[in-house]
Amino acid sequence: MTPSSTPSSLPHHAVDGRADAPTLVLGPSLGTSLRLWDAQVPELARSHRVVRYDLPGHGGSPAGPVAEPTVAALAGGVLRLADHLGAERFAYAGDSLGGAVGTWLAVHHPERVTSLTLVCTAARFGDPQGWHERAARVRAEGVGFLAESAPARWFTEDFRGSDTARALVEDQRAADPAGYAACCEALAAFDLRAELHRIGAPTLVIAGREDRATPPPDARLLADGIPGATLLELPRAAHLAPAEQPVPVLRAIREHLGATPYTDGMAVRRAVLGDAHVDRATAAATPFTAPFQDLITRYAWGEIWTRPGLDRRTRSCVTLTALVALGHHDELAMHVRAARTNGLTPEEIQEVLLQSAIYCGVPAANTAFAIAARVLAALDAEA
Repeated sequence: MTPSSTPSSLPHHAVDGRADAPTLVLGPSLGTSLRLWDAQVPELARSHRVVRYDLPGHGGSPAGPVAEPTVAALAGGVLRLADHLGAERFAYAGDSLGGAVGTWLAVHHPERVTSLTLVCTAARFGDPQGWHERAARVRAEGVGFLAESAPARWFTEDFRGSDTARALVEDQRAADPAGYAACCEALAAFDLRAELHRIGAPTLVIAGREDRATPPPDARLLADGIPGATLLELPRAAHLAPAEQPVPVLRAIREHLGATPYTDGMAVRRAVLGDAHVDRATAAATPFTAPFQDLITRYAWGEIWTRPGLDRRTRSCVTLTALVALGHHDELAMHVRAARTNGLTPEEIQEVLLQSAIYCGVPAANTAFAIAARVLAALDAEA
């Protein structure tokens, strides 16, 4: 992650991924910070330059004097940020208020938004009076009462005690009252129900079936009003679905952005094994072996190696151990090289093989050490 060096006119933000990749902007929910998207960023950043931002008074963004507490003003900050980063066009995904910002951008600046994902959000967020009352109470009392009620508002009962839930509640507790109140007033004034038909960007709407803040009927209204929109309802998900159901949200966004298990798998396979190896394997494929090449690309590389639960370094450690245990020596040589690509040092590979000697057997590890030594020496010579 590249933390921002943020001019005062821009929201605090973080950037992950290659500078030359297509830009994907991720918007947070009211009361949270850019950490809401932590689980999705590692995989999204493999294909996109991922830009996350904080709302006024949230995370690293100061509250500042809020001259215009509207979603349009928040969207203006996102546009300034995109301009600052040189992103003339970008895909956008946002949860709750972050989704409202994306909806406004897609209506009023369709030339900037290439794709839209709306998560647990709405075209109108209930009675404006309720938001004005919340803003007034926050200015008078602070946000402590909201932090106390946040678990019930944001998460299903089973998820409320998780570390992730607790961290997001701390975001709420740390929010600046002035910035939070201004965001409440922005939601009070927000109503795009009559303008949804103007959205031309390909749109995915994701709802949490247990979301009390923006329940599924709000998502259905969005999906029905936006031409060609797709609706996905997630079970066991409440208002902060990116945190509570990270893998289904990640997969839905990637598919919406045009990724498939095959394209994802080929990208990861090339990144880990190298273009030369993959080119040789695909060039050598015959009508008899091609279905197998497709199988390992889609399932081994596209379904398993792309999962966010383990990083590539850890997956390399697991793979090396399995190959030592089973005596797959050609694959072992290939994955020693891949382990170096994934960031393991020779010393760490040594530790994996020593661990394997105890649990997989000394003869297997003896052969593995010999194979690894040859591969590492060849890599040193190439370097």
